[in-house]
Amino acid sequence: MPIRPGRWFAALAAAVTLGLPMSVGAQEYRFSPVNQYGIKMTAEYWNPIIDYVSEKSGIKIVLKIGRTSAETTAMVLQQEVEFVFSNHLFSPEREKLGWKVTARRDTPPIFAQIVVPGDSTIRELADLAGQEVAFPGAEALVAYKMTYAELLARKIDVRVVFAGNMDAAIVQTFSGKTRAVGANSQLIEGYAKRESKSYRVLWTSEPLHDLALNVSGKVPARDAAAVNRAFVEMASDPRGREIMARASKLVGLPENTRFIASDGREYATYRNFFKTAPLSLQ
Repeated sequence: MPIRPGRWFAALAAAVTLGLPMSVGAQEYRFSPVNQYGIKMTAEYWNPIIDYVSEKSGIKIVLKIGRTSAETTAMVLQQEVEFVFSNHLFSPEREKLGWKVTARRDTPPIFAQIVVPGDSTIRELADLAGQEVAFPGAEALVAYKMTYAELLARKIDVRVVFAGNMDAAIVQTFSGKTRAVGANSQLIEGYAKRESKSYRVLWTSEPLHDLALNVSGKVPARDAAAVNRAFVEMASDPRGREIMARASKLVGLPENTRFIASDGREYATYRNFFKTAPLSLQ
């Protein structure tokens, strides 16, 4: 989805690397979160957090994202970054790439959902047959792969529209350009809260954990541990809690949201999805 330059874009370029080449110096690493929001909000959420982590760990971390979730995931798969916030790495093939889960964002469970605006005439999934449905992108595990797999399982043929990120997909549906949206429940709830919108859920998955912090196997263990410790210990530091609370409020998350240590075992539900998912969604 093309990004129209705005007044903020030039200033933002100094704060976030948009898929451009960067030389990595000693103790400087790139961090890529999946594109859950637009670029501006992504930078506003993550930059204060990674600035804090850089200061506390003594290791420089810089934000690097693509213009769409697919671009960001491509950079991750090409090993162009060293730290990732994602749930796109749990397929059997991608687990061979050497990424390791070290922490996760501790929030209420998330769900894959298929959602329509509150005033929509669509009442059930079958009503979506032949209609346009918005999704963030082909790499969105919760919002696209899980929701579209459900539509395929029910033999409901819809016209897929990729919007580039979750917020853009939601906007397309609330503006009437598409009839429904495949969503991450946390993100549709946050959007509705920010924009005072009502919506109706047509289908919801089993509960899932929020996204994981992953580190590349090429990062020295000492650096990986220092960065992870800084993320996890934000919750026990008053300034860290304040930064997390402000960032969480911005995107509609609970203000007590924090990062907690993880070894990745909690993500079995994600891994199990790939055991039965259609080949086109692998």
